[in-house]
Amino acid sequence: MLFEEERKHSIIQIVERHGRASVQELGQELGVSESTIRRDLKELEEARLLKRTHGGAVSLQSVNFEAAFPDKADRFLDEKLRIALKAVEMIEDGDAILLDGGTTTLQMAKELKRFSNLKVITNSMIALNELKDCRNIEVSITGGLLRPDTLAFVGPMTERSLDMVRVDKAFLGTNGLDLHEGITTPNMLEAATKRKMIAVAKQVILLADHSKIGQVSFCRVADLREIDHCILDKETPEGFLHGLEGIEVDYTLA
Repeated sequence: MLFEEERKHSIIQIVERHGRASVQELGQELGVSESTIRRDLKELEEARLLKRTHGGAVSLQSVNFEAAFPDKADRFLDEKLRIALKAVEMIEDGDAILLDGGTTTLQMAKELKRFSNLKVITNSMIALNELKDCRNIEVSITGGLLRPDTLAFVGPMTERSLDMVRVDKAFLGTNGLDLHEGITTPNMLEAATKRKMIAVAKQVILLADHSKIGQVSFCRVADLREIDHCILDKETPEGFLHGLEGIEVDYTLA
């Protein structure tokens, strides 16, 4: 039997994965009564995590949906912190690294102050602000078109800036992560910028909490085979991990 919070999280995952779900389907899958599901759906709608319909619920998210940075920064924060700490373990003094404008890479930026010699390139205004006073870190900002929702630079100017560098490791976040559709994001310019980041890195490390698994957004960034290593949390579904093993993509669970 799932605890209430676990059950609600499972409801959100099911609804977001399929776009919709009926009360009957949710009750059968989670092994609880339909009255319990109806109560959960009411509370989840009040929290603006889904929309109730007659007999079920639908996802608030379309493939074009993207939450603003402040709205998603605290979501699954414990998982993001664990993932960030694992990611930092992959960095060595003297590395040149690239951080994209994600919420998990922001948690990484907070942990970089322990290094004595590091080059960091980022398109994130928030990561830049976190690192701006670190004398042991040489920080470069890409410039480009600033997206208000994410406070990250994207677009042709950003890509041109990235063309000028080569890094040891690129750490990327994602909106969607699916075995068949790969890495996806709602914004075309964001997708192009991430593709350029992949192209200029010797090693590409993807950071994703379990809420991203099975999600597909509007723009495709890359196939999973283009990623060298995934850092995921321990709540990642076993089926997804088996899929990564099948295509020989390394992963670490945080």
